Amino acid sequence: MPVVTPEKLAALQQHADDIRNICILAHVDHGKTSLTDTLLATNGIISPKLAGKIRYLDSRPDEQIRGITMESSAISLYFSMLRRPAPDAEPIPKEYLINLIDSPGHIDFSSEVSTASRLCDGAVVLVDAVEGVCSQTVTVLRQTWTEKLKPLLVINKLDRLITELKMTPGEAYIHLSKLLEQVNAVLGSFFQGERMEEDLNWRERMDERVAAAAAKEAKAGDFESEAGDFQYEERDDEELYFAPEKNNVIFSSAIDGWAFTVRQFASLYEKKLGIKRTTMEKVLWGDFYLDPKTKKVLGRKHLKGRNLKPMFVQLVLEQVWAVYQATTGGDHGKGDPALLDKITKSLNISIPPHIIRSRDPRLLLTTVISSWLPLSTALLVSVVESLPSPKVAQAERLPEMLEDSPGSTHIDPLVKDAMVNFKTSKSDPVVAYVSKVVSIPESELPENKRRTGQLSAEEARELARKKRAEFARAQAAESNATDDLTSALDSVNLDDFVPEAEEKRVDPEHLIGFARMYSGTLSVGDTLYVLPPKFTPANPHAAPEPQKVTVTALYMFMGRNLESLNSVPAGVVFGIGGLDGCILKSGTLCSQLEGSVNLAGVHMAGKPIVRVALEPVNPADLDKMIEGLKLLVRSDPCAEYEQFGSGEHVLLTAGELHLERCLTDLKERFARCDIQAGAPIVPYRETIVRADEMRPPVNKELGRGVVVGVTNSKQVSITVRVRPLPTEVTEFLIKNPGTVKRLYSERKALDEAEAESEIGVDEEQQSVEDDEDLLDGKGLSLEDFKKQLQTNLETGKGREVWKGVIDKITAFGPRRVGPNLLIDATKDGCFPKIFAPEKQEDGSRPQAGEALHAEHLCDKVTYAFQLAMNQGPLCNEPVQGVAVIIEDLTIAPTEEETSARDRLGRLTGEVIKTVQQSIRQGFLDWSPRLMLAMYSCEIQASTEVLGRVYEVLTRRRGRVLSEQMKEGTPFFTIQSTIPAAESFGFADEMRKRTSGAAQPQLIFAGFDVVVDEDPFWQPFTEDDLEDLGELADRENVAKRYMDGVRRRKGLLVEGRGQRVAAEKQKTLKR
Repeated sequence: MPVVTPEKLAALQQHADDIRNICILAHVDHGKTSLTDTLLATNGIISPKLAGKIRYLDSRPDEQIRGITMESSAISLYFSMLRRPAPDAEPIPKEYLINLIDSPGHIDFSSEVSTASRLCDGAVVLVDAVEGVCSQTVTVLRQTWTEKLKPLLVINKLDRLITELKMTPGEAYIHLSKLLEQVNAVLGSFFQGERMEEDLNWRERMDERVAAAAAKEAKAGDFESEAGDFQYEERDDEELYFAPEKNNVIFSSAIDGWAFTVRQFASLYEKKLGIKRTTMEKVLWGDFYLDPKTKKVLGRKHLKGRNLKPMFVQLVLEQVWAVYQATTGGDHGKGDPALLDKITKSLNISIPPHIIRSRDPRLLLTTVISSWLPLSTALLVSVVESLPSPKVAQAERLPEMLEDSPGSTHIDPLVKDAMVNFKTSKSDPVVAYVSKVVSIPESELPENKRRTGQLSAEEARELARKKRAEFARAQAAESNATDDLTSALDSVNLDDFVPEAEEKRVDPEHLIGFARMYSGTLSVGDTLYVLPPKFTPANPHAAPEPQKVTVTALYMFMGRNLESLNSVPAGVVFGIGGLDGCILKSGTLCSQLEGSVNLAGVHMAGKPIVRVALEPVNPADLDKMIEGLKLLVRSDPCAEYEQFGSGEHVLLTAGELHLERCLTDLKERFARCDIQAGAPIVPYRETIVRADEMRPPVNKELGRGVVVGVTNSKQVSITVRVRPLPTEVTEFLIKNPGTVKRLYSERKALDEAEAESEIGVDEEQQSVEDDEDLLDGKGLSLEDFKKQLQTNLETGKGREVWKGVIDKITAFGPRRVGPNLLIDATKDGCFPKIFAPEKQEDGSRPQAGEALHAEHLCDKVTYAFQLAMNQGPLCNEPVQGVAVIIEDLTIAPTEEETSARDRLGRLTGEVIKTVQQSIRQGFLDWSPRLMLAMYSCEIQASTEVLGRVYEVLTRRRGRVLSEQMKEGTPFFTIQSTIPAAESFGFADEMRKRTSGAAQPQLIFAGFDVVVDEDPFWQPFTEDDLEDLGELADRENVAKRYMDGVRRRKGLLVEGRGQRVAAEKQKTLKR
C-alpha cells in the first residue's frame, strides 16, 4: 500500500463516524509492538519484510536495546475496506482513520497504560497463546473495565504451539478453549465484584426507604406499594465475555504476519458447504462437528459414538498446520514441496521466484501464510466492526464519567450536552483532556524540520548566495596561499596555541500535551483554560486559579514524528503546544471557566516507591540538575521529585527499570550534565509485637509498655501505655486513609460552623471539601467506618482490653491518617474525641486569669504523638500498628504567681519532648520489629531453570507462595514475595542465571515483617547464653537493615566495631 499523506489523514479526522481510537494492551513480551509493525506496513511506513523486526514505535535507543516498550506512542493509520451500506446493496469502498496507541507491558510503566487507556474508546488486549493470562494481563483487563473501554481479544503467538510445543490441531483447540475460559474468568470476577457492591447499596437504600416510610406512620397499603416500586434490577453479563462467534476474538501470529477470525473462515466455507455465513459463524467454534457424508452440522449428543473432530479443528486449525508442515515441517525443517504446490494452487497464491530460490523456509512460510491470512486485514476489519466510533463511545461512557467527576451537579448543561452528544461545531464549548505531557526536542518539531521536495524561491536564493560566498573564499585562499605561507610560519607560536572550544548547540526540549478532544473544534490561536486536577466547577475561582493559555500549535502523532495541524475536531487524539509551565502531568482544557468539567483523576496503577538521592558530579551544575528534574517530572506520569530537609534532591520512581530510564533522560536530555545517583532509598516501617521470649518489663508494677514521664520542670507528669494493635485493625486503617481524612475535615468543618453561622454557612466551600474526597476515591461512609473499626477492635480472642475504646479515640497517626491510635483513658476524658457526636469545647487556650488545666495541654500531647509515630525509635521510620493510651495527665500546682498563659508557653516544648520520649520507651518495652517494603513477584519459568529461579529467590530472602504448572505447556508460574531492599539487580541476576528464560514482574505489595527478629535482641536466658555466648555470634539481620538506615540518616550506630581482639582483626587480605 502506498504512503498515505498527512493531509489525507487530517481530512479523515473530520468524519467522526469513520474514526477508531484504540490502544494495544498486554503483558510484557506478548507481541504488542510486533503486531503494530504489521499494521504500519499497510500504510507504507515500513517495509512488510521488516514488520516485527524493526519495532518502529520503540523510538528510544534504550527501548531497542532492551527489546521492550517504555513509553506509550501514538500513530494515525489509514484503512480502506469494502462495506455494504445495506444488507442487499453493492459493497462500496469506505475509508477509516485508526488512531492507535502502543503501550508498554512492563509493570514499571503501568502509569503509561493508564494515560493511554483514558484517551481511547476501545482496547486490543493481547494474550500469549503459550504463557496465557499473566499478572499484567489481569491489570490491563481491569484498566479496560474501569475506563469502560470495549475490548477485543487477540490470542497471539499461535506459531509457538506448532513449532515450540509441537501440538496437534486437536490439542491446540483444547489449549485455546482453556485460555479463553481463563480470560473470561477474569472479566467475570470484575462483574461479580461490581454486582455485589450494587446489591449492598440497593439493600441499604431499601432499608432507608422502609425506615422513612415507617417513620411517616403511613397506612399499610401505601407502605407496601412504595416498597414494591423499587425492584432490584438484574443485569445480563453475556455481552462482557469474549467468544469467537461474536467476532471479538482474533487468532494470530504477529511475527509470521498472519491472523484470522471465525468470520473469515465462515465466508470461505459458505459456498463450499452451502451453509449461510451467519449460521457458520455460530458453529465454527465450540462442540460442533461436521458429518462427512451428509455435510450437516451435528451437536455432541448426535455423534452416536463416532470419533469426529470439532469443526474448528477440521476446517480451521488443520489448514494452518498444513501450511507450516508444507513450508517448515518435513525432513530437517525443509518443508514438503508437493504439499506446498497443492496449497498454493488451491488458495490461488503465486510465490515470487526469488523466494522459492532463496531456500529460506521462514521466508517461504511468511510469504504464503501472510498472503492467505494477512494480519492487518483481520485485525483492522475487527476493529472497525466491533469497536465503537468516538460518537457512540462518548454517549455510553461519558454520562457515568461526568457523574463521578468533582462538582458534577455544577457542570453547565451546555458543556454536558456537547460532550455526551458529540457536538463538533466551532460555536460549541471545547473540552479536551491532556492525559500526559511528552517532551520533544526542538529540532524534531515539524516547523523546524526541512520539508522534502522542491525548494521555495527564497530558500533557493539563500542556498545560491551561500555557495557563491564559499566559492569566492576558496579562490582567495588559493591566490594568497604561496605568499602567506612563509610569513604564516614565522608568526606561529606553538606554545600559545589554544584549540577553540567547539560550541555545542543546545537543543531545548518542548512539552507537548498528549490529549483527546471530547467536544467542539480547536484551532491554533484559540484560548483555553487549563483546569488543575483539584478544580471543581462548584467553586471555579478557588486557588490555584485556572490559567488561560493560547494554543500555539496542534500536532498529529505519527510514531516518532509529528505532523502540524491547523484545527482538531472532537473525537481525535492529538498533540497540543503552548502548555509549558501551565500543566504539571495531566489536566482538562475547557473554553469556559464557569460550569466547566474536570476530567482529571486517572487512576495510576503503579505508585513510585524507589527513591534515589541525586547530585551533580560538578557542583556548579546543581541549578541545571534541578531544572532538569522539574522537566522530567512533568513529562513522566509516574516520576516524582522531592527536596528533603537535609538538602538531598530525591527522585521517586516506580521500579529499577523506570529509575534507569529516568536517569538516562535526565543526563542526556533534561539536565545535560553528569549526575551521580546514590544507593536506592527504600521505605521501612516500625512496629511492635508480643513475642514468646521478651525481656521482663522495665516497670513490673505498672505492666509492660507503661511509662510515667515527668517534664524537666517537674510541673507535668503523664502516664502513657503503649500496646500493639490487633493485625485486623492495622490492615483496616491502611486500606481506608481517605475515610480518616474525611473524618478530620468534617470535624474541622464542625469547628468552623459556629464562626460561619453568624454570617451564613458557606455551602459552596463544603461541596469543595466533598469533591476533594471524591478525587481521593470513594471510601466507606463514616458510620460504616466506625462500625467496622469497632468490630475489628472488639471481636476475637483476648480483646477485652479494647472494649469501648472506639469512643475514646483521639487521633490517628502519623500525619493524622496513619494506622496508629491515640486513646484517651484519663479519668476526666479531657481530650477531644474523633467520633464524638456533639461539638466539644476547644480548651487548648486558657482564658485570662484561669488556672492551668490538663485540657490546655491536650493538643501538645496529640502533636507529640504525631511526631513519635512519624519517626520511630529504631531508625526514624514511620510506625504502624501501635496504640498509645494516655492514662493520666496531671499538672502540679506551683507557688509562682504567673498566669496560665505564660506557663503554657514555657511548658509546650517540655510536654512535647516528654511525651515523645515516653512513647519511645514504651515502644521499646515490647519486642520491636522492622517491616520491609515488599514486592509480590511473578515468574514464568520452564522446568529446566526452575532450580536456578529458587536459588536466586532464596539468596534475596524471597518467600515462595505458590507454584503452578500451566496445563499443556512445560511452564511453571511461581508466585513469591521479595523485600524491596533486596530487589535491586534481581531482574538482571535472574536473567543471567537462567540465560534469559525467566523474567520476574515486581509489584509493590505493602509492608511485611520478613525477619521476625528484634534488632536489639541479645541472649539473656541461660540456654541462649550457653549456646551463643554473651556476644551472640550469629548475625542479627534485622539489626543489619536497621543500622544501614541509621548510617544513611547520620544517626548513631550502636554495636561493636569490626575488631573484637587483636588476633581476630579483619584485614583487606583476609
